[in-house]
Amino acid sequence: MTEVQAEQSTAATLRSRVIVMLALAAAAFHLYAAGVSPFTALVQRPVHLLFMAALGFLGAGVRRKPHAIDWVWLLPALMSFGWVAWQEEAIVRRIGAALPIDLAAGLIAVVVVLELTRRATGWPLVLVALLSLGYALAGPWLPGILAHRGYAPGRIVEHLYLSAEGLWGVPLGVSADFVYLFVLFGALLEAAGGGALLVALAGRVAGRARGGPALTATVASAFMGSLSGSAVANVVTTGTLTIPLMKRAGFRPHFAGAIEAAASTGGQITPPVMGAGAFILATWTGIPYARVAAAAVLPALLYYGALLSAVHFRAVQMDLPPGQDLVREPVIPRLHLLLPIVAIVVVIATGRSPMRAAFWGVVTAATIAMVRRETRLDPKRLIESLATGAGSTVQVAAACATAGIVVGVASLTGIGLRMSELIITLSQGYLPAALVLTAIGSLVLGMGLPTTAAYVVLAALGAPALTELGVQPLAAHLFLFYFGCISNVTPPVALAAFAAAGLAGAPPMRTAVTAMKLAVAGFLVPFMFVYGPQLLLDAPVLEVVLAACTALIGVMGLSAAVIGHVHAPLSAWQRILAASGAILMIVPGAVTDAVGIAVLALAVGPAHAKRKPQ
Repeated sequence: MTEVQAEQSTAATLRSRVIVMLALAAAAFHLYAAGVSPFTALVQRPVHLLFMAALGFLGAGVRRKPHAIDWVWLLPALMSFGWVAWQEEAIVRRIGAALPIDLAAGLIAVVVVLELTRRATGWPLVLVALLSLGYALAGPWLPGILAHRGYAPGRIVEHLYLSAEGLWGVPLGVSADFVYLFVLFGALLEAAGGGALLVALAGRVAGRARGGPALTATVASAFMGSLSGSAVANVVTTGTLTIPLMKRAGFRPHFAGAIEAAASTGGQITPPVMGAGAFILATWTGIPYARVAAAAVLPALLYYGALLSAVHFRAVQMDLPPGQDLVREPVIPRLHLLLPIVAIVVVIATGRSPMRAAFWGVVTAATIAMVRRETRLDPKRLIESLATGAGSTVQVAAACATAGIVVGVASLTGIGLRMSELIITLSQGYLPAALVLTAIGSLVLGMGLPTTAAYVVLAALGAPALTELGVQPLAAHLFLFYFGCISNVTPPVALAAFAAAGLAGAPPMRTAVTAMKLAVAGFLVPFMFVYGPQLLLDAPVLEVVLAACTALIGVMGLSAAVIGHVHAPLSAWQRILAASGAILMIVPGAVTDAVGIAVLALAVGPAHAKRKPQ
């Protein structure tokens, strides 16, 4: 080994050891805050961001080759984030009379956050934040509805750094309070074999049906995605097991990748955990998280009902034989790993905070894993899972902090109200047009931003317009959240599909287009629950059951139209009729439902009559 190589090896070892120590300290800090004694917002959130920034600059959770200069960023992060936590009481007392040192630390904090976000998520979110800062400065020179009085740099920094409406606002609060612990929970469960258990259970349920491996992938990704809350993370964990199974069963590489991407994307909208944006939604709207999770149950079932139907229709189209149980991972030795999931559901169902649910999830997972030798975490695996959990939170924390800049500018300038006025003006107060405009904006923003950041920006700018037009707050925010999630499989930037394409060895754009087709129900379900609150469990039981049944028929018909096959091929006119019938069933009401079902029957009836006996 040369002298240069020896120095590089020493530097890498030092970096790894520091990352492990930071991960251990971060776990201790968050578990203490969640289970023993919570800190105030201006302590918890800056310290959380300090841990994540230190990990990110040292290379954890970012796709960047380490450099010696990375260490230099630790000092400004410590100075600017640590100043808020250290001077919390004094800062609260002097709000409105910031000292020069406050403004200097605030300016450094904004620069550090933007650099961390650039490393963790790329340029798109950074550019959105820079545009928002430019908007705050350039108000007097802007035209029409965008104009405002403008703010001096010092006033902007003070608002973003010394209040709970900027960097330390609701988005970062959710990352600090809930997300880190839930990601840590998922990392511990995965290290103990929980991911393999979920895939094996899904294989037992669906593995022997037609297209069994693809159905297994869909069910397993729904389970795992609900725990991880990240479509890309879900793809790279379950996808390594499921995509080869699907390819072996006869599915083309791009189709196997598309199934995994669409299934993983739906995990973010699947209770009990869902994505980080769901926690922000609950905190932002003041709606209990248990209510948010309950409202998301039927829409998630519709999404996966459509996806499972599409997979089945494709298997029939390919004339695949009934599958075999290809997932031979043992189930019984790992079955106790389901108990931490049960613990989380019980704690949330009893009305406790998501923070407390996450705490008990982590404690239960770490304890239960030690029960049997097959799942026991030795010190090395435990430390690796802690480091993995901390590193996986870096992107979320960076995105939340930068989204806080956008939200802070919106609250300072009032741009949220102006955007709402613009949406209402463009749609002329017509709700369907406003929904379409908002959905397009959500997809465009979601293509370049992480789901959580996209939802936060849209909640600040678009939700007021929808509520002003009569949409219930829960439905309006879930509408935005859904489209932020579904952007993971919407070209030209479809991160979940691109990750799946890499695992499948398939063309990225072809995989993304196929995934978008498979996830087509995700584009219609939000419209369904806006017009039919029964799907959010906001109606008597009989109405809820009827609405769920008709909606399920509709999304299955939509899947048939997308695949072009039921029990026999569908002609072009049959596919058009099937899609038309499905869309008709978006609008609630006995007449539209009856017409929609009739149109669907006319479209798929002849093909159904041609089915082959099994």
